[in-house]
Amino acid sequence: MLIELKNIIKDYDNSGVVTHVLHGVDLSVEEGEFIAIMGPSGSGKSTLMHTIGFLDRPTSGEYYFDGIDTKDFNDDELAQIRNERIGFVFQSFNLLPRTSVLDNVMLPLLYSNSKKNHEHRAKVALEAVGLGERLHFLSNQISGGQKQRVAIARALVCDPKVVFADEPTGNLDSKSGSTVMYILEKLNKEGRTIILVTHDINVALHAKRIVTIRDGEIVSDKKVKEEDRIHSKESHD
Repeated sequence: MLIELKNIIKDYDNSGVVTHVLHGVDLSVEEGEFIAIMGPSGSGKSTLMHTIGFLDRPTSGEYYFDGIDTKDFNDDELAQIRNERIGFVFQSFNLLPRTSVLDNVMLPLLYSNSKKNHEHRAKVALEAVGLGERLHFLSNQISGGQKQRVAIARALVCDPKVVFADEPTGNLDSKSGSTVMYILEKLNKEGRTIILVTHDINVALHAKRIVTIRDGEIVSDKKVKEEDRIHSKESHD
């Protein structure tokens, strides 16, 4: 099992005011799955993703990543896992402005244990998302859809076990969104684990399993029937 959560609780304490966000969440994800986490605003879906992705620590509960209990990991160990075994794609792209596409994708490699072939690895990642001819464009010279594809390439450059995508189509038009979902589907077919957070059922139906969270609790966990799945066709903006 790649990811296993047991009775995960997450509270936030703001000057003595405690907000309970996750209430005893149990979740298992096998390597190679493509799951969508759905829920309305404030349901806890982003907090759940941040917890699974080691961006935040749970208040209590057990979290096993690749069979290892993560409770005793220090901050440096968590940072290394985030860098080398997890890739993140966010709605807002989070690219460095006035910096080349190539340099944006190489950035995670600067913090990894790998010291060689940074440029080659970044080029391969960009070619995988159809941007091999945009290497030296600045990030503010490309479209929104292309920015998200750069963000996916950056997430892939360290060859992670799992890619988290938080509302990856939220700022895109329908054509660019379809391209992004096609790329995520392709990565999953190649064996990559994809965890997608979305409020849009039409985006969620690209996944093979939909987990629904409401008021900090998982209320549904269902496989998507093949006839109900939405498949994206390749198109490049």
